[in-house]
Amino acid sequence: MAAFAFASCGENKKAAVPSESPLTGTWKLAYSQLIKNGDTTSTYPVPGKTTEMIKMFNGSHFAFFQHDLTKGNDSANATFGSGAGTYTLSGDQYAEHLQYCNHRGWEDQHFSFTLTIHNDTLIQRGIEKIDSLNVNHEIVEAYIRLR
Repeated sequence: MAAFAFASCGENKKAAVPSESPLTGTWKLAYSQLIKNGDTTSTYPVPGKTTEMIKMFNGSHFAFFQHDLTKGNDSANATFGSGAGTYTLSGDQYAEHLQYCNHRGWEDQHFSFTLTIHNDTLIQRGIEKIDSLNVNHEIVEAYIRLR
């Protein structure tokens, strides 16, 4: 009996680990569109501007960063934007609670989207509506997973 108890102490038991979200990682924006009143406008990439944007996800939070590639040295192209918050994902229904944003009027806002992921491509589509800023449009964003 003592030998059995000793042997049991040596067993390597693994704790159950929750499955990782398919979003986990870093994604680079490939293109984005804004749809308002039936008109579609390409919002990224912007002709004549050299910017890039990434979006990162862990199991519960997201963050995005956009900046110009001229490091602010070209006043016509200088830009920096960022935001972060929490998210939920249930099937293809994705919701963000934007807690932090350099455009402060966007803080503490909730947005609902539909996501599709195919291989290394993520498509995010949904409505951004903020009455106090007169914002009410649909967005479509496509991201490529960075390795």
